[in-house]
Amino acid sequence: MTIRVGIAGYGNLGKGAEKAVCAAEDMELAGIFTRRAPESLHPASGAPVYALSSAPDFKDDIDVMIICGGSATDLPEQTPELARYFNVVDSFDTHARIPEHFANVNKAANEAGTTAAISIGWDPGLFSLVRLIAQSILPDGETYTFWGKGVSQGHSDAIRRIEGVADAKQYTIPKEEALKAVRAGKQPELTTRQKHARECFVVLEEGADPERIENEIKTMPNYFSDYDTTVHFISQEEMNKNHSKLPHGGFVLRSGSTGDNHHLIEFSLDLDSNPEFTASVLTAVARAVVRMNRQGLTGAKTIFDIPASYLSSMSQEEILAHLL
Repeated sequence: MTIRVGIAGYGNLGKGAEKAVCAAEDMELAGIFTRRAPESLHPASGAPVYALSSAPDFKDDIDVMIICGGSATDLPEQTPELARYFNVVDSFDTHARIPEHFANVNKAANEAGTTAAISIGWDPGLFSLVRLIAQSILPDGETYTFWGKGVSQGHSDAIRRIEGVADAKQYTIPKEEALKAVRAGKQPELTTRQKHARECFVVLEEGADPERIENEIKTMPNYFSDYDTTVHFISQEEMNKNHSKLPHGGFVLRSGSTGDNHHLIEFSLDLDSNPEFTASVLTAVARAVVRMNRQGLTGAKTIFDIPASYLSSMSQEEILAHLL
């Protein structure tokens, strides 16, 4: 049975979801929902575009809604609201607020009889699952998560908000010496500064003071002050040429022991496009959400609650024959 998918939001993540849904042989894209004027969007797939406010009217026409808004202000409102009408999946990634978000979405989904997967992506998401599995297998050990090399969209935006900055991209870079120590089984205690560096590429507005801006970046609390930070001032042409993409990735490592023997579990990602990869994870989980709902499993779910086989478009027989 073909899964009818809606996409709420058409930024980078929504466009990635469009590609992923269109590439899935068991899915069809029923519509894209936006807060912008629907006629202003021209999706590559040719899918119809509707006002987000009209989404409830499509309750019987969509099996699952992939919500592609931002975690700061969009998802806390959109996910519980849309879960009143649809099975949903979102990429809420504010780690400290996940329990609160889960509770809000769980209440709405249980009342409506829908299934809602939250905090789906690669971290939180795939990395979360690896951390759980690795810690369960090697309880005597330490887990380490490294992010990058990749563009941090939140940190890039923080730089762009500084007066005198025309454009900026910030890369999070794992420190090689820290990675080597973990892989060697030393189980080091690592500070924030010892794990990651931050590299910034900044385009200045005409007449802006580079010394002041560099100082503002390096001393910015919660973003850069706890890291070794390098700032490069470049032209807009160089920015457009060399820093237009959104790569990312990272590593999860569990260093542990069983008696006298040491073991290392390592999982890594190297992504050309963070939003397109995240959208691909969302789309696979959207398939699982529909299957779970059809079995009567309602309420909020996380990556920990989803049967792995439900992510695949393959039948159980094909999975057993080719993947086990």
